[in-house]
Amino acid sequence: MKTVCVYCGSSEKIDSVYLDAARQMGEALAGRGLQLIYGGGSTGLMGAVADSVLKSGGKVTGVITEQFNNPTLAHPNLTKMEVLPDMHTRKRRMADLADGFISLPGGLGTLDELFEILTWSQIGLHTKPIGLLNTNKYFDLLAAFLEQIQDEGFMYHERRELYYLADTPEVLLEKLFNYHPPKDLVRWVQRS
Repeated sequence: MKTVCVYCGSSEKIDSVYLDAARQMGEALAGRGLQLIYGGGSTGLMGAVADSVLKSGGKVTGVITEQFNNPTLAHPNLTKMEVLPDMHTRKRRMADLADGFISLPGGLGTLDELFEILTWSQIGLHTKPIGLLNTNKYFDLLAAFLEQIQDEGFMYHERRELYYLADTPEVLLEKLFNYHPPKDLVRWVQRS
């Protein structure tokens, strides 16, 4: 694993515990020599994780849409910035550049990206590791809901093995480095 795509919120009206965790994730990524791939923003957790990677001597590639490529939102000091025409193209490009994925807390856009990459894994479009940084127990209810989805029969049990949950960046990265795709992923397609 050489590159990690991080999905996270851009809101600035959040508790500092989330910004601190984003900075810690940036330090951990740079400390392991991992390049950050992310949405190219300068605000909220997006800006915090990118700034932290850069400050720690790492490399950052932003992938942003034309719509958000303006001085208010786009990060001005990245190693590389790619500007793409729309969100669908942007998300695909970020996935192609990444060897693994991490979701930090965020809103609807973050959840959209997380669920899309989980779905792509479920149907075999990639076999890359996925992790959720559970800062301040942010993803506890989501994890419980995913368990309910499995309990109700809408998701095979091995789909739970598609992602990891951890409270610290170091533990999460270690899990991603040791990831092995679950067996029987083709079961969904074959209906076995």
